[in-house]
Amino acid sequence: MDRIIGIDYGRKRVGVAVSDPLGIFASALETVHSAKIIDYLKNYAQNEKVVRFVVGYPMNLNNKPSEAAADVDIFLKQLAKAFPDTPVVKEDERFTSQLAMQAMIAGGVKKSERRVKGAVDKVSAALILQSWLDRRKEQ
Repeated sequence: MDRIIGIDYGRKRVGVAVSDPLGIFASALETVHSAKIIDYLKNYAQNEKVVRFVVGYPMNLNNKPSEAAADVDIFLKQLAKAFPDTPVVKEDERFTSQLAMQAMIAGGVKKSERRVKGAVDKVSAALILQSWLDRRKEQ
């Protein structure tokens, strides 16, 4: 079954989300240390058919890349090298961390669980992917 992977890349941790086989819904999958993300994705792709990556791209309010975009650019090159035949799409990730925290609160996630490093990252990845999936449906 085809899967689309959503990625919220950070210098220390990377949130990973995955679409359902029909490409309608995004689900938080995992938080991975940034040094291990390519190996994690290769391993995942051995078991599931990954047809696209949607990577959160940090933008400022003036629609220009933020400082963190340089780190994401390096990751995008590594991703393209590791998966040369899989398309990669950049998705604006502004406010996804705040939205992820609000979604966790609304979903009844306890404060102690929200403090776990990485919990917000994988929810952010799901929001990035869901945003892209929703826009694709509208087109």
